[in-house]
Amino acid sequence: MRAKNIWNAFCVRFSIAKECVPLFEFTVNGTVATKTIGKAASTRSVLARSAEMEAMILREAGKLLEDWESKRHKLDGLIYCMGWKQQDHFIPLYIGKAETFGKGDGNLSANLQNIHSDRSKFARWGHNYAYHIGDLSACVLPGHSPDKATRKYSQWAQTMFVAANCSEPVLKEQVYFWCKAWNPAHVGIWEELGPTSLAFLEYLLIGVAGRMSPNLLNREGNERPGGRSQVA
Repeated sequence: MRAKNIWNAFCVRFSIAKECVPLFEFTVNGTVATKTIGKAASTRSVLARSAEMEAMILREAGKLLEDWESKRHKLDGLIYCMGWKQQDHFIPLYIGKAETFGKGDGNLSANLQNIHSDRSKFARWGHNYAYHIGDLSACVLPGHSPDKATRKYSQWAQTMFVAANCSEPVLKEQVYFWCKAWNPAHVGIWEELGPTSLAFLEYLLIGVAGRMSPNLLNREGNERPGGRSQVA
């Protein structure tokens, strides 16, 4: 119960259940919408992100870009959560981050570059392979090479969708998304520690969420039954 209380207090402090938005776009039939990407023989269907989710990422990523361009460097990057909502509580399914700085000396991360015109990476939620939506699509939708269906995202698909390899995918229940441009001056989930960096926040959030959410899909840093941390 203590982990649940700590998690819920963090969610209330940042209004996560109130501000989260649907992750996916839907058709009039209630199935998750898809779209076609690629050219010629490489075309494939991918799951469509909701307009609200894209707007949230662009809004928060815009804060990171402004901070980076101004050279103030007050923000670490994005913290994001995917989950379900139950009785006005946010139940975490996955927690991650997209840092402002990439490889090199002060370079802007490739996950944020040209984010308004190029949605293929989209702060880790891009539709290309090696990104969340692209790899999840390979496990949910037909027409993808079998070697693109990884164990990690197969578990995502099994947790969230009624069936895999289906051209009209159906969610078991609505999946929500929340993100925030993280200032390391913010107090994280462990309030006694005070200001918390993005990297440490992600670690702490996964650790706490893993103790109260049996469906948490993070593998690295997540304590499974038996008390052993699983590495991806």
